Amino acid sequence: MLRYLTGGESHGTDMITIVDGLPAGLYIDKSVIDLDLARRMFGYGRGKRMAIELDRVNILSGLRNNRTIGSPVSLLVKNADQSITKQPKVLAPRPGHADLSGALKYNLSDIRDVLERASARETVSRVAAGALCKILLAEFGIVVTSHVIAIGAVVSKARGLTFDKIIASSAKSPVRCANKNASIDMCREIDKAMKAGDTLGGLFEVLIHGVPPGLGSYAQWDRKMDANLSKAVMSIQAIKAVSFGIGFESAVLKGSLVHDEIFYGKKIGFYRKTNNAGGIEGGMTTGEDIIIKAAMKPIATLRKPLSSVDIRTKRPVKAAVERSDVCAVPAAAVIGEAVSSIEIANALIEKLGGDSISEMRRNYEGYLAQVRRF
Repeated sequence: MLRYLTGGESHGTDMITIVDGLPAGLYIDKSVIDLDLARRMFGYGRGKRMAIELDRVNILSGLRNNRTIGSPVSLLVKNADQSITKQPKVLAPRPGHADLSGALKYNLSDIRDVLERASARETVSRVAAGALCKILLAEFGIVVTSHVIAIGAVVSKARGLTFDKIIASSAKSPVRCANKNASIDMCREIDKAMKAGDTLGGLFEVLIHGVPPGLGSYAQWDRKMDANLSKAVMSIQAIKAVSFGIGFESAVLKGSLVHDEIFYGKKIGFYRKTNNAGGIEGGMTTGEDIIIKAAMKPIATLRKPLSSVDIRTKRPVKAAVERSDVCAVPAAAVIGEAVSSIEIANALIEKLGGDSISEMRRNYEGYLAQVRRF
């Protein structure tokens, strides 16, 4: 089983991740992790902190000569802004944030104690863990990417683009959008929100290519692949909805227009001409690309803050204002890649077993041979 824990506060000294369950013998290129950390920081509409931080990972344990040895891998990313003890008290909770509920739950008189951990800065740890898992998945030809399909009222028309085209086009966009014209309009929409002291949310897709059929299980609710992916993506700060394939659209269409017909070819085996299911049926992967769509609400910190209540005096005030983003949808897409990679890696390890990467490869080849013979 693959599992991980994160630790650290937004303005503390470090962000920490411990990843347990990686097979031995996996070569880890540190630059691959650093690249994903940089991608997380990128995006039009990000806040001033992105100009301060330069995230780089330090691998503290679990490797020898750049290869995993079967023990937990410990990852550390230093915070450039380590001013947690100097940060002022926060008494005015922000609507839409963890502030008030967190203070009530833990009986805290300073909301700073809540927001330091509830902050999306925590996701740097998950992106580092996800990058490790991407390295593992690449050993089996599995590629994970993402792209932004909407920011505010601007929607990208990316349907019909190939997997490779989405990767290439979104990488060139300041908002990780595969449609050039939509990308320009999204940036304009962010500029308008910035001038108005407001924030924007949007939609992104995570695409996973090369996944074999049969990951996950129908046998128990907590082993279903889509359930575990949903939980992982929903755990990202500000995510409010997750769907697969055509998602909510499937609720209003007839079954004949929703379900993906099955075909067979001697050279390729079973296949589908459509992928409305988003690569998962009955809690298991089908072998088609996994398509996850997620909705992110606007950032809760507004430069023109909403009404709130001082938790000490109980008098009406304006909500606290913290240094924040206008739009973080492009970053959320990268985080979506990371948490999805962790879940797919866990399912792959469960399916194949093996304590070393060489054993996993042997088991993988045996499983693919079984699928081909079916």
